[in-house]
Amino acid sequence: MRAAQIQTLTGPADIAVAEVPEPTPGPDDVLIDVHCVGVSFPDLLLSRGEYQLKPDLPFSPGVDVSGTVISGPGFTPGQRVAGVSAYGGAAEQAVVPAMFTFALPELVSFEEGAALPMNYLTAEFALHERGNLTSSETVLVHGAAGGLGTATIQVAKGMGARVIGVVSTEEKAEVARAAGADEAILLDGFKDRVKELTGGHGVDVVADIVGGAAFTDSLRILGTQGRLLVLGFASGEGIPEVKVNRLLLNNVDVRGVGWGAYAMARPGYMQAQWARLVPMMTAGAVKPPIGARYDLADFGRALVDMDERRTLGKSVVRVRD
Repeated sequence: MRAAQIQTLTGPADIAVAEVPEPTPGPDDVLIDVHCVGVSFPDLLLSRGEYQLKPDLPFSPGVDVSGTVISGPGFTPGQRVAGVSAYGGAAEQAVVPAMFTFALPELVSFEEGAALPMNYLTAEFALHERGNLTSSETVLVHGAAGGLGTATIQVAKGMGARVIGVVSTEEKAEVARAAGADEAILLDGFKDRVKELTGGHGVDVVADIVGGAAFTDSLRILGTQGRLLVLGFASGEGIPEVKVNRLLLNNVDVRGVGWGAYAMARPGYMQAQWARLVPMMTAGAVKPPIGARYDLADFGRALVDMDERRTLGKSVVRVRD
């Protein structure tokens, strides 16, 4: 079968398609005919050997997949599913543990299915588990036009919250609004604009995917008992530091969001998350915006485009029609 392969740790441009043996599932695994693969930040890190997980070379990237079941416990052959694993999905067939495999509602396409697992489960974990978000609260989302940003907007809206998206350009502001943000504002001057939009009260939750220079101002726009959720450092400006006196004086929190390690160590946790997301899919609040589409041979180019911040929404790779 065909698979995209990382053969050297020299970056995404060197990912190539190769013929590889079909995978052999274990007793607790689901074997999937892959239709689409989501393009994810861990794939980029894996291509450079910068991820915490370091598989032996060569191996296939691909964290999020969608497709149809060949075999596996708890599923029927031909059933439409989405799944998430550490790597290995960028191939014509993939093996995913059954506890990380989810029945795909009929109204959700394979492209959308490949955009769902990692980003939307991360967003749900951030807002529900770590953010304790309620429907009366306001969420600010940095990096609101990217895959995780749009997922966070939609999950927050699905939970009934008001959402303010922060982006770098007017084009990205339109993406954030289309994803469901109540307001989309530019990063330049966002602190003062948030104060205006909230009547000076600030926001209850900041979902910070970007990090960098905006971090301190993100703390400043938190209302009393506000929570800043650290989801990543996409700006590439380094890891910001916190002066903890700000937390004491304003009664605010900074909370880390490490979904993967938490969820994978707790059997059944992802399935419970998925069950909370399905009604949001049915209601139309969760509908992943697909940005760019690529063929399997262009998996590396998809990662380069993501690395250079040219993509909007979630990029997907189509393995079969």
